[in-house]
Amino acid sequence: MAHAPRPLDLPVRDGVSPSAVAVPAGPWPTVLEFLAARLPVLSPDDWAARLAAGDVLGDDGKPVAATAACRAGQRLHYYRYLPDEPEAPQSEAIVFQDEWLVVADKPHFMPVTPSGRFLHRSLLVRLKRRLGLAHLSPIHRIDRETAGLVAFAVQPATRAAYQGLFRERAVEKMYEAIAPYRPELALPCTRDSRIEAEPERFFLSHEAPGQPNSHTRIELAAVRGALAHYKLYPLTGQRHQLRIHMAALGVPIMGDSFYPEVRHGPGDPDDTDAPLQLLASHLAFKDPVTGQRREFNSGLKLNLATAETAEATDTARPVR
Repeated sequence: MAHAPRPLDLPVRDGVSPSAVAVPAGPWPTVLEFLAARLPVLSPDDWAARLAAGDVLGDDGKPVAATAACRAGQRLHYYRYLPDEPEAPQSEAIVFQDEWLVVADKPHFMPVTPSGRFLHRSLLVRLKRRLGLAHLSPIHRIDRETAGLVAFAVQPATRAAYQGLFRERAVEKMYEAIAPYRPELALPCTRDSRIEAEPERFFLSHEAPGQPNSHTRIELAAVRGALAHYKLYPLTGQRHQLRIHMAALGVPIMGDSFYPEVRHGPGDPDDTDAPLQLLASHLAFKDPVTGQRREFNSGLKLNLATAETAEATDTARPVR
């Protein structure tokens, strides 16, 4: 019986780990023709240039020529880069680091991992480059628009154990948010609902009928005029869960461009003057490797007074 090839331990280049694509049976005589057809985000000329530069590697970890025969079953490894990617407007901060974990404070508008138009601006790539940790891997995610704590596993051998904490709901998570104040809203309360992806708008989710799959406890921390500071305790981790639950209660989070209405789409420029007022501020769990209690707090803060000043501008923004 044939065995799957062992994954290659290829080097990281400028914080970027190589991507891989498996070659199925098909009509491509050469590697260049396969890549141009299978990954058309780059033109044939771009792929030819990357092959010539040695940025595409074969099963043996060596550069592949553009004219090399394309064999079904082989894997090709390539390094992504975005030549016109702008610099991140803000930098991350290291909250904690040891031989097992790295915890960082992510600013607003920075994705955790590379996606779409973001590569070197992603938190993962920036940390790999900054810390020289080739195998660093996130053990959970937060939205690109959300600021705050993100934890990473340093060792590949312990990654699954740390990720299992989040899957098994063994992590204490607390977020903070600034949103409108509704005195008639009885707090604390728990929002339970079913959240599903929207079929026609891939970047959104919504509450739907059926068995609840999302649970958030919501507490009131402070009030200033028409706005309030809330503490949110999610038990589950559905996409955009906190944003959806707050909007459903009639208190959408300040700066939210998606809920309850889309103000701008995911490909539009970010409004850096009005970031989403949502902060992942606290993580705690029993470490599955060391057995000790781990507890981390964000160094970032939400500001009720600043949000109050921005409220009039935010409500005047166009809705799509």
